[in-house]
Amino acid sequence: MSGSKHMSVAELSLKEAREKLGAKQDELGKVFAEAKTEDGYDFRKVTCLGADVKGSVAVAEKVKAMNAELNELSEHAEKLEGAELAAKEHADREKSRRRFPLPGAGKGGQQGGHVIKSLGELVCEEKRYQDFASRGEKGGITFNFEELWPSDMLAKGAAFDTIGSKTLMSRGAGFAPESIRAPGFLDAATRPIQLLDIIPMFQTDQAAYKYMEETTRTHGAAETAEGGTFAESTFAFTERSNNVEKITDSVPVTDEQLEDVPSMSGYLNGRLTFGIRQRLDGQCLVGNGSTPNLRGLKNTAGIQTQAKGADPVPDAYFKGMTKVRLVGRAVPTHHLMHPTDWQGIRLMRTADGVYIWGSPSEAGPERLWGLPVVQQDAVAAGWGMVGSFQPAWISLFEKKGVDIQIGYVGTQFAEGKRTVRGDMRAVLVTFRPAAFCEVTGL
Repeated sequence: MSGSKHMSVAELSLKEAREKLGAKQDELGKVFAEAKTEDGYDFRKVTCLGADVKGSVAVAEKVKAMNAELNELSEHAEKLEGAELAAKEHADREKSRRRFPLPGAGKGGQQGGHVIKSLGELVCEEKRYQDFASRGEKGGITFNFEELWPSDMLAKGAAFDTIGSKTLMSRGAGFAPESIRAPGFLDAATRPIQLLDIIPMFQTDQAAYKYMEETTRTHGAAETAEGGTFAESTFAFTERSNNVEKITDSVPVTDEQLEDVPSMSGYLNGRLTFGIRQRLDGQCLVGNGSTPNLRGLKNTAGIQTQAKGADPVPDAYFKGMTKVRLVGRAVPTHHLMHPTDWQGIRLMRTADGVYIWGSPSEAGPERLWGLPVVQQDAVAAGWGMVGSFQPAWISLFEKKGVDIQIGYVGTQFAEGKRTVRGDMRAVLVTFRPAAFCEVTGL
């Protein structure tokens, strides 16, 4: 790679381009890692670019140049990869041409005007055979066709064009083509896991998660004159308890299905695991808290509310962030909203038609006021939330992860069936409800 450092991008081989692309990606990643803050990026913090590149403007210009170089390297690598693919496809075509020639082909295997005769036609046209047929010859006769290639003979035989035969070989009268089913399958559409990625997760070995909450905190500190009575504060605690709940799923399956498709057992295990996790994901947001349901964020007492009213949607979310900071005394980390509500924000334009959140030609980060936007559709459009998804304010505790078992239920043993089942136990605890704020009327 040392020699490629001073080469132009157009001179790099595919291997060199890939290596340089990886190195440049790492360099740009270090810049963003240094500049990252809780609510976006501060390029003044960047030091990895050296002493000559200092300040927000200089770093931003350098980042733009590095990104352009990455795009150039990526496009170059894609072109070389396309050329390699073309070479492979050409080799495959050449390979197919070298197979035995079709009837009527010449020695080189190319189709031409020369017609290959069948073995019967060659024999019948041979003068020695005609003499033999009319007079006979002791010991029989031997023929040697030096101009007939074995591959030509095979091709002629494959066409069933033998002595005196002119029957057309077609798919109806000949060998029907074989159609092989493509491997794998097409997944059916389903709601993905949307919320679990941002909720802190821990383990518990208890049947319920109990903790103490400080429900009274009155600070009475005050200035006191010499000899005066000390001020007095008041604190009180309340025990809270959240039950661990169970989520289950199962599917009956025949012995033959498990035996005849080797991957079926893994498929069922994966599907059950996903389904249980998907249910947990939804429960963490909309569970009503009535056993055996978990209590989701939307149904937790003490969650703050911010109505959109006449405000633009971004303004309503910012006001929710302010409530989380002032009332919940927490730092907001994420926004939740339905995809169609996010669509309305992403497509917002100024009066003269300029897109506020970036040009349509740019993917653009899914961020609002510097915070990541988590798109969810467990709750219908028109509802959203901003909150501080930190372990101090919310946590999901697992009694056990998803456990998969296979066994017999009822008369399944006699029927040649088995049941694949899965379950998990978990509890969602919202320690500080005020660290979350619903945004309604979107």
